[in-house]
Amino acid sequence: MSILRKIGFSSNGLGKYSAVYILLFLMFPMALLPSCISDDITDSPSATLTFSTDTVNFGAIFTDLGTPTARLKVYNRNAKGVNISSIRLRNSESPFRLNVDGVSGDSFSDVEIRGNDSIYVFLECFIKADDSNEPFRIADQLEFVTNGVTQDVEIEAWGWNVTRLKSLTVEDDMILTSLRPYVIFDTLRVMPGATLKVEPGAWLLFHDKAQMEIQGSLLAIGEPGNFIRMSGDRLDDILPDVAYDQLAGQWGGLNFTQESFGNRMEYVNMRSTVSGLRVDSCGDLSKNKLTLVNCWLHNSQSNVLNSKYSAVDAYGCCFSEAAGSVVKLTGGLHNFVQCTIANAYLFASLHQPNLYLEHCLPENMEDNDQPLMTANFENGIVWGEIGDPLYPGELIGSNVFMLNMLFKANGSDDENFINCVWNEDPLYNTIREDYYFDYTLQPDSPAIGKGNPAYLNSESLYDMLGVYRLLNGLPALGAYAE
Repeated sequence: MSILRKIGFSSNGLGKYSAVYILLFLMFPMALLPSCISDDITDSPSATLTFSTDTVNFGAIFTDLGTPTARLKVYNRNAKGVNISSIRLRNSESPFRLNVDGVSGDSFSDVEIRGNDSIYVFLECFIKADDSNEPFRIADQLEFVTNGVTQDVEIEAWGWNVTRLKSLTVEDDMILTSLRPYVIFDTLRVMPGATLKVEPGAWLLFHDKAQMEIQGSLLAIGEPGNFIRMSGDRLDDILPDVAYDQLAGQWGGLNFTQESFGNRMEYVNMRSTVSGLRVDSCGDLSKNKLTLVNCWLHNSQSNVLNSKYSAVDAYGCCFSEAAGSVVKLTGGLHNFVQCTIANAYLFASLHQPNLYLEHCLPENMEDNDQPLMTANFENGIVWGEIGDPLYPGELIGSNVFMLNMLFKANGSDDENFINCVWNEDPLYNTIREDYYFDYTLQPDSPAIGKGNPAYLNSESLYDMLGVYRLLNGLPALGAYAE
């Protein structure tokens, strides 16, 4: 019995022709198969390459330190394959280095890309230090020659000379200037009796797990338009258009220890920490522990500000983005004037209230002899993604007063909540899904004109952008004048 008979085809009559047709049908795809994946190489000058970007930009990078790897994708959009006769950097002494489709080298020849396929080119950069204090541009061109046609992709980086601080202990008064950025490794400690001053425009970049511990005093005094910056030292992107700097947990944060007093931070942008700004218990409310003026403290894996049994004042500050409560206060003496407490944190499920107050009511007393909290919150906003803006929601019988405040809650005024705005969206300019965090107010915000000018003083008359709060009459609520 023939093979065809075994699989059900007859060899009689028309069946024998059917068997031939079937056999030809089965062989036909095999004949076509090689032509489906063509290895033909075209030599047409019109068969050019396309690239995932026309410029590979490393951004700002530190001298004497290698960079993360940048990636360029090279496409052959043609039906036939192409042979790239040369891939090279134009500058023979370029600070950039290449890896083409998994192979490292300075130049490459006869690199083939099949039709409608692509390859990767990986690039790294190492810039030597020099004597400059300003960022300087480094550039080169990555040249591709295909069928006699030359195409270029620009490569650029901005080199920064930095001052590296490793295991620094400040035992005498010291000044950090704005001449060069500082990269801080380990823990920078300010010892009792010493004062660390930070000049306007200074940039403090903290390595992974680095932090600052203040046992003495910190005077970080910036200016409008010339903020002091405190952030992590990763300046590259984790995803296209998403910088590492937008992720919390890049460095530890600031810790003011028990014996530290007289600290002051003005016009400071502090972000992307593990633990934010921590103020340890001092038990002495007769001396100011910390004053914050026109600062933006944001993006923490825990709290942006956590203060225990201390005297802390904040004027015109924006506290935002935290996995826990944005501001957590335990006991102590506090004045928060013209402050915004908001939360649009993206990288955790939010459960804690934006403003968490402990040890402010007798029934919440812990087993200690610390006095209950005394606090005024004036002309501010407490509004974020979660529903409960404040814990505890009831403050009757406490020395905590909310005066001309806007809350994300359906509440009503009482003896502790006075002239408050309840459950009206302040209309920030923030666009959370686009990683755009801007807590200025839209022109039709219900927070505009709802503040009491009697609460303003010299510390809060201008916002962090330098805008006069009484320009249009009554001040707006929150950190920003408009």
